Amino acid sequence: MRLRFRETPLAGAFEIEIEPHRDLRGYFARLWCRREFAEQGLAAEFVQASLSENTRRGTVRGMHLQLAPSREGKLVRCVRGRIHDVVVDLRPDSPTYLQHFAVELDAQLHNALYIPPQLLHGFQTLVDDCTVLYEMTDFHAPELGFGARWNDPAFGIRWPIATDVTILPRDASYPDFDPRAYVRQYRQQSAAAQRASRSGRSP
Repeated sequence: MRLRFRETPLAGAFEIEIEPHRDLRGYFARLWCRREFAEQGLAAEFVQASLSENTRRGTVRGMHLQLAPSREGKLVRCVRGRIHDVVVDLRPDSPTYLQHFAVELDAQLHNALYIPPQLLHGFQTLVDDCTVLYEMTDFHAPELGFGARWNDPAFGIRWPIATDVTILPRDASYPDFDPRAYVRQYRQQSAAAQRASRSGRSP
């Protein structure tokens, strides 16, 4: 009943599939294993879990990430319905910087997406009444939050549902992504986090 880890084009991001053990009752499957995650070099401890309920098809949540010193990775799974889950690499030193990857997460398949820190994340519901479970490797820090518009042309994401979209006004009104300003902010945050770590205090 080991988990199957499928590499994505973005380093550190994995689609995770279950291997169900079936019998006359149905099936039993493992969803998470600290040892198997560690074997893949992934953060193996989760400190928070959250649930989002989404009543309408076409609902968009995102795009969001946590800046340094946060080390928030996420394990995202759709536990009811189906979603189009998207990540964008916003690590300036990554060879796939500004590239994105999308996967359909389906409650019937029980697949999940592991998202390493500093990847922008969002999703769109493909059916009514979707429930999404997030497990995080660091505590949420609102002051470290960063957001970008779901349909920003800088990313070129093709969403399955382009009209009649339900989205918070805040998320729909982020300004156009400015790569230079973002890299400047990213490096400032990272440098501050490193200084704080050396001095043994919080930034």
